[in-house]
Amino acid sequence: MNMVWGKNLFLGLVLCLGVFSAGCSDGPADSPVSNASEPARPAYVVNVLTEEVKAVTMRDILVLPGETEALHDVRLAAQRGGVVEWVGVTEGSAVRTGDHVARIDLSALGAARDRARANVQLADDQLRRRQALHAQGVLAREELDQARNELTSARTRLRETEVEYEYGTVASTLEGVVNKVHVDPGEFVAEGGPVADIVNVATMRINFSVPEGDVRFLAKGQEVTVLVDTYPEGRWTGTIDFVAWKADSATRTFQVRVVVDNEGGMIRPGMIARGAFLRRLIEGAVTAPLFTVQDKGGERIIFVEQGGVARARTVKLGIIEGDRVQVLEGLAAGDRLIVAGHAEVEDGTQVNVR
Repeated sequence: MNMVWGKNLFLGLVLCLGVFSAGCSDGPADSPVSNASEPARPAYVVNVLTEEVKAVTMRDILVLPGETEALHDVRLAAQRGGVVEWVGVTEGSAVRTGDHVARIDLSALGAARDRARANVQLADDQLRRRQALHAQGVLAREELDQARNELTSARTRLRETEVEYEYGTVASTLEGVVNKVHVDPGEFVAEGGPVADIVNVATMRINFSVPEGDVRFLAKGQEVTVLVDTYPEGRWTGTIDFVAWKADSATRTFQVRVVVDNEGGMIRPGMIARGAFLRRLIEGAVTAPLFTVQDKGGERIIFVEQGGVARARTVKLGIIEGDRVQVLEGLAAGDRLIVAGHAEVEDGTQVNVR
């Protein structure tokens, strides 16, 4: 009985091992079917915007700082020394050519002029009497000539006193505005001493220092766009009035003077201005927005789209105008330049152009 039970147990173990082996041998055959049923991982795609590169005309602009000054700016001086009797203007007063600004010691000058006039009248009367006596034959020719000489001298002295009297009046030599008064009534002023400063701001002059490498592009009569920092929205058109032939020995730059019509008087002397000088026009230039240029490993890189793929281009850059830069090498007209999403791609990245 025990022998029969043992045989049955042995057969059962053999059957179990056979079933296990069959199950294990079927596993590898089913594995490929299981893997084929898994979904494929999607490729990484970046949405981008592109623009077609076109050849355009670029302006090579040189921007330099300059300082403004009035084209007409004079300092009125005393033509003779003396006490200031009267000042007829204040700072900010508008004056015209010939308007009296101040008078200097006119009382004494007026008295001298009146005496000279009286002496002329006296000499004239004396000459008339002697002419009558000479006609009667009772006066020598020499005495008549002496009377004529005395009248001539008296008239000369009168002209001198009249000129001196005019010198005592300081008059404006141009139309403009009084910027500063240097004297007060009762004050003594020496001959040649300052009396008042007059400026005319209808036309402004701006002086620029131009590097020697750029002065060859500039010429008298050339138009210049002028910007004044005080007025960010303002634009003025000036004209080159003078280009120095000799460089400044200290700075090695050339003075260039630009004249600007200042109707309304917005620009004031001493303001800082910037001049945009056109050096040349570049025809057929290939350009790209500045923001599309990336610096990678010391190289300037841009990305273009080709067949749904981003391609990196190493570029050589030229001049800058506004927000665009000239591309000398690495980009051509007709290329599709990536202008949005360019920071998210690498060479070979799949892209979707929106």
